[in-house]
Amino acid sequence: MTVTIYDVAREAKVSMATVSRVLNGNPNVKPETRKKVKDVIDRLNYRPNAVARGLASKKTTTVGVIIPDISDLYYSALARGLEDIAEMYNYQIIITNTDQDPRKEEDAFLNLVSKQVDGIVFLGGKLNDKVREDISSSNVPVVICGSGEVESDIPSVNINYFEAAKEATTKFIKDDTKNIGFITAGYSRFQENRMVEGMKAAYKEAGLNGDDYLMVEDAADYDSGKEIFGDLMNKERDAVIVISDEAAIGILHGGHDHGVAMPQRLQIISCSNTRLVTMVRPKISSIAVPLYDLGAVGMRLLTKLMNEETVDTTMVELPHRIDYRTTTR
Repeated sequence: MTVTIYDVAREAKVSMATVSRVLNGNPNVKPETRKKVKDVIDRLNYRPNAVARGLASKKTTTVGVIIPDISDLYYSALARGLEDIAEMYNYQIIITNTDQDPRKEEDAFLNLVSKQVDGIVFLGGKLNDKVREDISSSNVPVVICGSGEVESDIPSVNINYFEAAKEATTKFIKDDTKNIGFITAGYSRFQENRMVEGMKAAYKEAGLNGDDYLMVEDAADYDSGKEIFGDLMNKERDAVIVISDEAAIGILHGGHDHGVAMPQRLQIISCSNTRLVTMVRPKISSIAVPLYDLGAVGMRLLTKLMNEETVDTTMVELPHRIDYRTTTR
């Protein structure tokens, strides 16, 4: 049977308000009363509910995390960094998976607010207008990690997706590889649009019109990656930049199935650098997004916002690199 605050108050022969004051460290409790209440708490092995404590302290020491797809290694790496910093600052995490469903995203945000969480982190994904309205009308601090969104008043942590895509495209163009496919995943249109802009900027710097060479297609997972391979060959693509590591592996295996040599015929750069890209042969070149750091810095930013600390900027940009392996020449 669960022990409640009522049981502690009855056993200690004090009011529930006194028990609450002891739990929240209120100094206005006599030392002998404080000791008596703590002795009862220990004897009954009472564990106060965080939300109940929050009614008195205005803080629940809980943070909500909204994830588009918890099974995706991209998001799990973000969550790991976030969780480690949350533990360091004594916050508990409530994770909600939305399956990339806008309605679930709306419900998840409102549900977390109703649980009186101290703050909320959105990992990647895209926020619809309804969620933005709910964020604006709530008093709960919110941080977005890894979405590519930089033109919002919502605090965020990202890399420079424009520069990352521009750098990868420039590498291909210098290798006389101009017919490039950009394979989106639909996770974050902000991120993907910035990357398209970066790729077109690389073409422009090379004196080329990106619209004449760039092809944009969608493949979010392994199977769709395999399926799109034939289309890439039919449209004479020489290289691809792929948002999803799983889709990149699907394209790689599609090439294997059709006897197409990589990277001689088709070069591949993926965009997440999860451990999957080094578990296949040839190993896939990738934009090395610092996923763990994005989550960790996002959580640290949130702790500052929750505690009303001064922050230098609410739009944090972390450095990136490109790890060239054996799917590029």
